[in-house]
Amino acid sequence: MEKKKLPVVPLALAAVGLLVVAAFVLRGVDLGALKDRAFAIVRDLGPGVFFGAMLILPAIGMPMLAFSIPAGEAFGPRLGLGVVIAIALVVLALNLALTYWLARFALRPFLTGLLKRYGYSVPRVTKENALTVTLVVRLTPGPPYAVQGYLLGLAEVPFGLYMLVSWPVQAAWGVGAIVLGQGILNGNFKLAAAGLAVLVAAIAAVQWLRKKIAKRAT
Repeated sequence: MEKKKLPVVPLALAAVGLLVVAAFVLRGVDLGALKDRAFAIVRDLGPGVFFGAMLILPAIGMPMLAFSIPAGEAFGPRLGLGVVIAIALVVLALNLALTYWLARFALRPFLTGLLKRYGYSVPRVTKENALTVTLVVRLTPGPPYAVQGYLLGLAEVPFGLYMLVSWPVQAAWGVGAIVLGQGILNGNFKLAAAGLAVLVAAIAAVQWLRKKIAKRAT
């Protein structure tokens, strides 16, 4: 079956068009006041709504960073940064489980149909390569967070292995993003530097692991 090409060019043009429209809309807007108003709305909604959205929306494509970056600034002063990080890590684990369930069970007919439409088959793993496949998917830069989870769920990676690999990797990014976000949004250079250090350490660890996997594969 001939593979259909993804509409990359139209999607790219649409993205550029949206950026241009956004630039015109935001021109002359007081971004500082807009930020304060946005955080006031988030705080009024409360941590329950915020973290509930963080659990569900990234499983259907919203970037996890949209929640990680503002989480500390939104609720750190009220709950404490440590508590915010702890809640976020629990929510992250629940989101990973939800994404897996959607891919392997609830949305499987739709996702397999979509793959077949573009000429791709549903990937599968074996006991021998499940760990390597999971690590490669989670450590390869590029694929969005939700797409990684969908690929692993469709491939029927064992759930325990999926969580064992996925949660630590995503937790490192999440902690770094939360700390960095609060530091930047609050004007705290030391906190921002600490968050950046966590992210740099995570990137270094990912690169090291990728090299080890590549060596093992060869």
